[in-house]
Order: sequence, then structure tokens, then C-alpha cells
Amino acid sequence: MVDVRRLPVAEDNEEVRLTLDDLAREGARRMIAAALEAEVDEYVGSFVDEVDEDGKRLVVRNGRARERKVTVGSGTVPVRAPRINDKRVEGETGERKRFSSRILPAYARRSPKVTEVLPILYLHGLSTGDFGPALRDLLGEDASGLSSSSIQRLTEAWQAEHAAFRTRELRFHRYAYLFVDGVNVSVRLGEDPKLCLLVVIGVREDGEKELLAVEDGYRESEDSWAAVFRDLRDRGLNEPRLVTGDGALGAWAALRNVFPGAEEQRCWVHKTANVLDALPKRLQPRAKGLLHEMAEAPTRADARKALERFRGEFDAKYPKAVAKLDKDWDALTAFYDFPAEHWRHLRTTDESVKGARVISGRFGRLGAASGLGVACVRVSLAGMDAGETRHGRASVRPGAGESPCAGVRGQRRSAA
Repeated sequence: MVDVRRLPVAEDNEEVRLTLDDLAREGARRMIAAALEAEVDEYVGSFVDEVDEDGKRLVVRNGRARERKVTVGSGTVPVRAPRINDKRVEGETGERKRFSSRILPAYARRSPKVTEVLPILYLHGLSTGDFGPALRDLLGEDASGLSSSSIQRLTEAWQAEHAAFRTRELRFHRYAYLFVDGVNVSVRLGEDPKLCLLVVIGVREDGEKELLAVEDGYRESEDSWAAVFRDLRDRGLNEPRLVTGDGALGAWAALRNVFPGAEEQRCWVHKTANVLDALPKRLQPRAKGLLHEMAEAPTRADARKALERFRGEFDAKYPKAVAKLDKDWDALTAFYDFPAEHWRHLRTTDESVKGARVISGRFGRLGAASGLGVACVRVSLAGMDAGETRHGRASVRPGAGESPCAGVRGQRRSAA
């Protein structure tokens, strides 16, 4: 059996002892080289019948390009891409046609996956001057694009993307639901420690979940939320059918002014925590079970029965716990007016804003504006694409063959 630690890696098959990392990089180098060769062979072979007036082929191989270092997930590897001499001419413009590799585009120095991880590391507190020392051991001494100036150029591009994100038009889609929350951060957004991130996530009528806004403001402030909602409305956001959020938010008064026709759903996760805080720890497991029965009851009537059982057990000694439920009962059960397939997602903001909470970890070094730019465009959206958006699509798709929000656009479901 071949010892994989002593494979021929040089042109003359000289054996060199490899570490595991070296083996991974050598495997990546060979696979890239083989893929580039196959790509070029396919391109040249597809035009083998095209010849000039002397019978010579118009598309032929033309040696190799100069060696360049390419950083991929397994490290930095040297690559000499094969070149093509394409003598064909565009009929309309008269310009020579050019071969462009889909595997390794011209001037590419790192793979897309490596590029995607940079803003995440920046968000988590890695300063511009720390990328090189932090990643060279992993990606190799020749890893490209990790200098302070390179990272600074990336941050400027991210901020430009964030500016575009904050001004984009929203009138091209209709949104059935909104999820709102105030996400506290571990560093201050400026001088006021009460500032947090005001997050708005929308679910479109075609079933897609979309991050609409991440702005700094005050969680309990009506004015802060009104500014967010007015900006969304002015950019074309339609009035949603239902908005889910924590009862302590200042968003509700603002919502009634900006979108007066939207129904309100209080978050059951937040409400459960608030109710349990009003009870001694020894009673919390039983109370939590009853609260789950209310939230997950098959009908509004069954939820009311569970509330009455809770009242019978706790009202005499702990009236404040019961009062917290009575105060928001209509808003806690508003989701019953919508399609049953959506209920488990409409009851809470917890899953919907989880991707946005990722950005609240650490961006103290970024400053508010640049931190929000990286967070909004490069982390939250990517996180939602990877997991949260799939969750959101499932939450608003009633079933095969049905319109995604059939029960939302038309007659709402009655849950007696």
C-alpha cells in the first residue's frame, strides 16, 4: 500500500515527505491543474472544425500563463493556467474573441469562499492589520489579499454595498409578514449605552424571507421605530398583514401610525420569559408547560382553556403573572387568523431574527456605520441565505400546488 505521506510531488517525481496540510495543498494544486486542463481541452475541442483560409485551426492552445499564487480553503497553491490563442473575430464588432476560464478567472487570487469569510472575521473583531498574521499559518505565507490596504479596500466596498442596501426600492415585492426586534450588542453604538440594532425582517408573498432594515436606535422608542417604518414605507414597502415582535418594543405605537391596518402578534418566546420571571423557580417548569399548551393549542378556544387552567393554578398567589397574559391576550393569539401552516413561525420572532443576532456579537472596532454596513450586507444576508431563508420559505408555503400566501392575500383562516 502506498504511503500517502511520501508521494511524488515534483515534476521529476522526487519524493518529498508531506505533512497533512501539505498533502491537502498538493491535492488541491493537482485538482485545479487537472480541471483547468479539462476546461481548455473542451474549449479547443468544441471549435476544432473552425479553420482559416490556409486550413489552420482558429482556436489552439498557447502554452501556459506565468505562475500565480491562488488562495483556496486548503491553503495557497501555485498555479500555471493553460492559455488559448483564439483567432476568431466577432462579426459585429470586429474584436477578437477571448477565452475566459470559469474555474480560475483572470487576475483571481483567492477563491470565493475565502473572500466570503473575510467580512465574518472582520465583524468578529479582527482588525485590518491582524488578517495577515492570523491567517497565514492556515492559508500559507503566500496568501494574497490579507494586507491592511486590501482589507481596507474591502471595507470601503462593504460600506458602499450597505449604502445601496439602505436605499434600495422595496416596491417590487409584496410582503405578507414582518418580524421586528431590538437586538442589544455587546459594544456601544456611539456614546449612548441604550442604543441597539432595530431589525426588520419581511416575508414576501412568494415565500421568501428578506432582511429589510438594520438600524441603530432605541428599543423602546416610538420615534426610533417610526423612523425605520417611515423609511421602509417611503421606499415602497406595502402595509403588511401581520407584524410579530416583543411587547416591550416601541414599535407598536409607531406601527399604528405608519401601517394602521397591520395586525399585531406578540412574541410567545418573550412573553413566556416575562411570565416566568413573575413566578418562583420551583413553579416555573409547570408554568412553562401550560404556556406551551397555550401557544401551541390547535384553536383559539383551546388556547383560552389553557389560559384558564393557568389562571386557576397561579392567579391567587401570583396575579402579576396572569396579568401579563391578560394584557396581551388578543395580540398573543392573532396568528390564529392566518393559515395554520404559518402558525409556528408567526408566534415568535426568535427564529426569524436569529441571523440578525449574529451581527450583535462583536464589532466594537468597526464603528457604528461601518459595522452596520458589514453586518447588514455581508453577514446577516449571507446567514439568512445559508439557513434562515430556508426556514422562512418553509414558513410561508402552505403546500404543493397552492399559492404561497393564499390564506394571507385573500380571506384569512378562522380559528375559533
